[in-house]
Amino acid sequence: MRYTVSIADRTVQVEVKGNTVLLDGRPIRATLVAIPRTPLRQLVVNGQARTFAMTRGTDGWKVQCAGRWWPVAVLDERTRQVRELTGQRAKHAAGGLIKAPMPGLVLRVEVEVGQRVEQGAGLVVLEAMKMENEIKTPGPGVVQAIHVAAGQAVEKGMPLVAVGEQEG
Repeated sequence: MRYTVSIADRTVQVEVKGNTVLLDGRPIRATLVAIPRTPLRQLVVNGQARTFAMTRGTDGWKVQCAGRWWPVAVLDERTRQVRELTGQRAKHAAGGLIKAPMPGLVLRVEVEVGQRVEQGAGLVVLEAMKMENEIKTPGPGVVQAIHVAAGQAVEKGMPLVAVGEQEG
């Protein structure tokens, strides 16, 4: 199966043939394993492992690694061709409702209601598994609501901050 994968501003072609993965035509050894009951995935490419938090939204995936968020769109070959024929483009959303990617303790809230934020701006710092995780906005906007406070325990999927579209 062939896919077009867009990560932030980079696009690659991925073809999966059984246990073989071709990345822009080059064979690589890659496995992606879900960690049960978490949004975490472990990706091993040519023997190098990395762990990511992945959440699916209405406009694609959002992937977090080392405190940074990237919007990711994955299109199979048929969907990509239909979009090309119809002139549809992928949509990049404003922040929306940012939810906790894992259970943890809110250490800091780094924004205020009404504050303008750019893509990648830090919103909340969560402590999970004895590590600080900065939760960042996947898109620009204005902070509309803050649903947590420092010292509060949160569960996976709990709303943290609402970020709306920037006014023209």
